[in-house]
Amino acid sequence: MTYTKLLPSRIANAKRAFTTRRVPTRDMQTLVSGDLKPSAGNLVLATVCELGKHRRIEKPSGRRAMLLPGDEIIVCYGNRYAPDQFEALVSDDLSACDLVAGGGIASREINRHERMLPPTKIAPIGLIGAADGKLLNLFSYRISLDVSMKPISTKVIVVAGTAMNAGKTFTAASVIRGLKVAGYRVAGIKATGTGSGGDLWKMKDMGADVVLDFTDAGFASTYKAPDKAIEAGVIGLINYAAKQKCDFAIVEIADGLQHRETATLLQSSTLKHRAFGCVFAAYDSMGAVAGYKELSELGYSVLAVSGQVTRSPLAMREAAACGCQIYSPFDLQAGALLPVLTGEPAPALPDNLAVQVPSDANGNGVVLDHDFPQLPSSVRFRDFEETHALEFPEDLEETACNFG
Repeated sequence: MTYTKLLPSRIANAKRAFTTRRVPTRDMQTLVSGDLKPSAGNLVLATVCELGKHRRIEKPSGRRAMLLPGDEIIVCYGNRYAPDQFEALVSDDLSACDLVAGGGIASREINRHERMLPPTKIAPIGLIGAADGKLLNLFSYRISLDVSMKPISTKVIVVAGTAMNAGKTFTAASVIRGLKVAGYRVAGIKATGTGSGGDLWKMKDMGADVVLDFTDAGFASTYKAPDKAIEAGVIGLINYAAKQKCDFAIVEIADGLQHRETATLLQSSTLKHRAFGCVFAAYDSMGAVAGYKELSELGYSVLAVSGQVTRSPLAMREAAACGCQIYSPFDLQAGALLPVLTGEPAPALPDNLAVQVPSDANGNGVVLDHDFPQLPSSVRFRDFEETHALEFPEDLEETACNFG
């Protein structure tokens, strides 16, 4: 192995990815190269060789910086599972590989969706180490996690879905918004997935007081991570939110019910013990009915169905066969879940914003207990899994990772 001192100027000039946000640049002292097998979570300095799907990289601030061939980037090795994009595994060596996520994941593409462009090609220069040459890994920079199961007052709402792009994040963020409007302190937690800030920014924009994700628990991604480690990370993040005196923790679990890590986590008796209930985001009516049935059989109280299915009145009518409340994300933003979560009625909005949702008087299949106000489309947050980023001044790069 070869050890080379990393100059601060080189670190400063490299485009550093969101996945590395918890690692202080002052710890990036050494470049380690040679006959090495990287591990998930290792930081790597790489050169952009050929642009593909990801032509921008999300920085710790949330800014999506343009990539150009020849750019040096600081990213993390990690596995990726994304049915609409890539499956990728950590490489066996430091040979050329792929940038498989804009949040900063270096890996080797195994499969991709037929509509997906090839990934951006990168050439690792070396792994990043501390002053003594010890390799840096995200796991060493996780927040202090209490994984005990002592009672907490925070109510935990799990948000799961049929698959990638079912509307889980928008649903979770909308639940957050409804609770914030009612005056509660809320945490948004992205429990599993691939490192990226987009989902956290949505939760923050909707008013979350504390936002956390699996990178805070030490994972660049959770695909192929040990089941017990994922479970401990999720419970630790929930307990962290409880220590921050959050009334509610909205916990989004990535991908769909058939994804192995998702299925295993949802079967966890520990998570079920913590969960007050679940909101299910479905892409279509069959997914809504099947997902409701599966979660109910697992022992979850399914509070509502939401997600992409609610974009179609006909699909909502079909989905009513599950017998569960069906709310659009905009209904959730207006407080539709407050009666079941808090015992309070949905809050009234100012007269100039209140729009009554039509009731189910004509048997259209949408199960509603009551009418409640809804923001008109001109002021609603309409984003369904759309790329979303914030622009921060560059001098905030080091501090922007403190979302709490």
